[in-house]
Amino acid sequence: MSDVPCQDEPVGLFAGQHVLAELEGVSAELLDDEQFLRHALGEALTQADATVLEVISKQFDPQGITVLALLSESHASIHTYPEVGSLFVDVFTCGTRAKPALAVQLLADALGAVSTRTDSIERGRRVPALVYDKEKTA
Repeated sequence: MSDVPCQDEPVGLFAGQHVLAELEGVSAELLDDEQFLRHALGEALTQADATVLEVISKQFDPQGITVLALLSESHASIHTYPEVGSLFVDVFTCGTRAKPALAVQLLADALGAVSTRTDSIERGRRVPALVYDKEKTA
């Protein structure tokens, strides 16, 4: 995978997809496992054709973790709430190559989430390739 952002697209393509999700019914142990969350987010993004540059995280006391991924295409984050078995996920990618909805679904699968609620926002200028069949990514 190339380190060049939006490699197959013209320079300056001002378009992207922003997926916001809430995952529930996740094990408190997984939601408080910093290394697992870093790995799971990185893997989900890579499998969804995003280019992960760096992943950082912060463990909170008494519980909860924030994980941030810097992408060539933009960014992703998760914020966990082990006490209620839930987390927020935010994935924004520029261009049309990366698939943020797929990244969220892969992360939900890795965490064994019982329920997932997502909202997708098309950002920038409308690009037909950003409109895709959600069933193919779910």
